Amino acid sequence: MSAGTTDTVAELEARLAALAARGVTIVDPRQTYLGPEVELDNIQAGVILHPGTRLHGAGLYLGPQVELGREGPTVVIDSSLAAGAAIASGYVEGAALLRGAKLGANAHVRAGTLLEELASTAHAVGLKQTILLSFVTLGSLINFCDCLMAGGRSRSDHSEVGSGFIHFNFTPWGERGDKATASLIGDVTRGVFLRESRIFLGGLAGAVGPVSVGYGSVVAAGQIVRRDIDDGSFVIREVKPIERPIRAGWRDRLQPRLRQNIAYVAQLFALRQWYREVRLARLGPTDPNRPPTLAAARILDEAIVERRKQLARFVEERGGAAPSLAIDDAELPRCPWALEPSGDDDHVEWVQSLPEAELTAGRGWLEAIVELVEARAEDQARR
Repeated sequence: MSAGTTDTVAELEARLAALAARGVTIVDPRQTYLGPEVELDNIQAGVILHPGTRLHGAGLYLGPQVELGREGPTVVIDSSLAAGAAIASGYVEGAALLRGAKLGANAHVRAGTLLEELASTAHAVGLKQTILLSFVTLGSLINFCDCLMAGGRSRSDHSEVGSGFIHFNFTPWGERGDKATASLIGDVTRGVFLRESRIFLGGLAGAVGPVSVGYGSVVAAGQIVRRDIDDGSFVIREVKPIERPIRAGWRDRLQPRLRQNIAYVAQLFALRQWYREVRLARLGPTDPNRPPTLAAARILDEAIVERRKQLARFVEERGGAAPSLAIDDAELPRCPWALEPSGDDDHVEWVQSLPEAELTAGRGWLEAIVELVEARAEDQARR
């Protein structure tokens, strides 16, 4: 062993010992790695690190009572986990998990993923550019990339995706295909208030994005959803058989995908303002929930950039001019409530206690943001 390696091991052991002295439980320091770029102050007392845990990235944050690796090796990179969040095992990079959110064993989670309070997955779930609002639950063996899902009122009344579900987020049309395929399962303008009927997507099934699914809907197991679904629908659809030659380089039309993509981005704008003007406004500078909430807001910034990029590729390949969707914050409607740090860190309890008048005003505010973004994008697309 070289002197340099000895120094590195000694430094790692010293940093792990410092964490243990601050109240972090490290079950076996010999099987725990902490990258030199990780800020020790970003790992709070009460965190539990099981053997096989590897932590990397200057953006890493672990709040109180976070638990990593209970069921196997766990790699966490530049991700932010709020109090009580957990990852059973797997790989997580560039994600945010808010209070009590949980990822099951063998998770594979990439950039742009946000799980709000008490959202969860079972084992072997892949996520990327995916947003699960509070309580949403995914079963096992699922690939659910490029989606936003909401619905439900509690951990016992939640939107759910059955095991073996795939959101198909790539289309082969055009020269290289594209990912202008993000789907809305529920929405932001109603979903953030945690009062909507739950949605159920049956197992051993899938959806070809982009589609939208309304609140209170049940999609039966074993089918592929290819068209939008209204609120309160029970759906079993037969697929019409098609067999025909493929024309090289064939492209689908701009519509309806252009309109569906604009609608998705507009909802992201609304959610970003919700985080900036509501969620962050209620958290003081030293609140342990502030770092994960800031990380969530950054993920929404990045999600808007990603969707702009995918939309531009789709539109330009079809000879159109992609809407820039560049909107200054000053142009967006402002939150109707006067908010300040409250010291109450239970966001779910607070939002569900809003009186009807404030609920109506809040929904109106978010709907106005969506309408502005959609109108601006449609105007830009016509030029």
